Amino acid sequence: MAPPLLTLQDIHLTFGGTPLLEGVDLSIFENARLCLVGRNGSGKSTLLKIVAGFIEADSGRRFVQPGTTLRYLRQEPDFSGYKTALEYVQSGLGPSDDIYRAQYLLGELGLEGSEDLTTLSGGEARRVGLANVLAPSPDILLLDEPTNHLDLPAIEWLETELKTLRSALVLISHDRRFLENLSEGTVWLDRGKTRYLARSFDQFEAWRDQLLEQEDLEAHKLDRKIKREEHWIVHGVTARRKRNVRRVKELQSLRQDRSKSRSDQARSKANVQMATHEGGLSGKMVIEAEGVNKSFGNREIVGDFSIKIRRGDRIGIVGANGTGKTTLLNMLAGLDTPDTGTVKIGANVELLTLDQARESLNPDLSLRDALTGGGSDMVSLSGGHKHVVGYMKDFLFQPEQARTPIGELSGGERGRLMLARALAKPSNLLMLDEPTNDLDLETLDLLQELLSDYTGTVILVSHDRDFLDRIVTSVVYGSGDGVWIEYAGGYSDMIQQRGAVEKQSASGTTAKKKQQSKTNIPSGIPVPKRKLSFKEKHALETLPGKIENLEAEIARSNDKLNQSDFFARDPENFQQTADRLARDRAELEDLEHQWLELELLQEELKAQ
Repeated sequence: MAPPLLTLQDIHLTFGGTPLLEGVDLSIFENARLCLVGRNGSGKSTLLKIVAGFIEADSGRRFVQPGTTLRYLRQEPDFSGYKTALEYVQSGLGPSDDIYRAQYLLGELGLEGSEDLTTLSGGEARRVGLANVLAPSPDILLLDEPTNHLDLPAIEWLETELKTLRSALVLISHDRRFLENLSEGTVWLDRGKTRYLARSFDQFEAWRDQLLEQEDLEAHKLDRKIKREEHWIVHGVTARRKRNVRRVKELQSLRQDRSKSRSDQARSKANVQMATHEGGLSGKMVIEAEGVNKSFGNREIVGDFSIKIRRGDRIGIVGANGTGKTTLLNMLAGLDTPDTGTVKIGANVELLTLDQARESLNPDLSLRDALTGGGSDMVSLSGGHKHVVGYMKDFLFQPEQARTPIGELSGGERGRLMLARALAKPSNLLMLDEPTNDLDLETLDLLQELLSDYTGTVILVSHDRDFLDRIVTSVVYGSGDGVWIEYAGGYSDMIQQRGAVEKQSASGTTAKKKQQSKTNIPSGIPVPKRKLSFKEKHALETLPGKIENLEAEIARSNDKLNQSDFFARDPENFQQTADRLARDRAELEDLEHQWLELELLQEELKAQ
């Protein structure tokens, strides 16, 4: 086996007196496809900068094979010294690189190359940065949040481009689908150390949960050992003084181990305690838009769009940057007026919005004042108040951050702050513009659970395909020419339906042709309606029972794994039970997804 292109050994780094990295090891081999995951603040970006050579560790060893080329995508590229996009991208090329590749990449990313770097939007800056690191085809490519500010077409193009590269990849991203499609190995940065899984990201969460459950068992065993030693100290024979002294020292060491274990577990399991404060029940019809049109100059953004949004719907709005997603969202919220057409807001609607650009955050305002409104230590919640420090902890902020200016917070922290402010208000209609920006995977999971349990209505704009698939019941897709079409299901369902339509069009069975064939049917003969097939009916009847049985099996496995002596008594059976639990959880998710699809199909057919 060839030696690694780059190696980190026993890397330590401390910031502001707090250890960030405590003995990190990492090896990057030729053609590797690694994703680097961990909580916000765990040090992922810092570790990537150490790999790139931009930060020097306090101790440890970094070795790069001679002749290895490396490129690093910063979250915020430095354009100083360059005038145009093409000039900046070409600056990354070596003597033997293809100079025409720079222009090719810019074109693929929707840029001409003549753009002034001082006037670029966030999305354009990210595209220029990507072109700069992709142009030379390096041996090692380090990408820190490459999908930030990119729209769905650009993300899917980037995936395809990265799959064709021979470079070794190390990716940091909060886009689950992106990591699943590209990774072949997962590096988990957890409590200052790295753990490696030789599988793609889609296997990571089950593996992580299994490790944490095993840690819980070990901690329980340690607690029991400490109790035995404490009992001996109190009731044991005191005449053998030397032995007593040794056992007292051992007990002190065990207590220190327990203290560190509990501290580590607290760091690994700290969760955002998000909760919505729901308002009263809205009317059954929440929003009704009819014949809505909106143009800017000669460009049509929304053309003759109609939709009925009922209580409990979860609507996702998707499309390329510039198609008008935010404009459509604002019109549905009543914050923008259409040129023609009507938008009616239903009865008793209590609207809560979350803006994409975090524009409502004053960078000079402290975290405490941003949550309380200033002049108070209490956060006003629906039906009561909560101390600001307690509310901050719910969203993973530390008490010492209370006076921190918002301008000094990271992107992920600002995202959590926006959620904390928004979720304190009562609502029965949530309108969220890119709510997943800069959130770590654990916070995304909790936001997903919150939205799933929310009894009101949700309308959101997002480029996160996995998040859309988990949350929405229908997708409104904008093609960029003012046409917006609603598709039942999540993002993947929308892609399949669009693909089917395009396939029909290519084979000559277009919608127009279907309409013509319908007009030729004699008026006295009714057109047969689509019905559930026997297989679909059978699945709809039997799936709930299968789901219930699987949930019971999962509960039994959890009970077995929670037995304090199970691992010590039968480690092989423990591992088999843990593996079976992971398989059952995956199967349960698949069955629940099938059942939901069939329920939605049945409702759709009844409405015809």
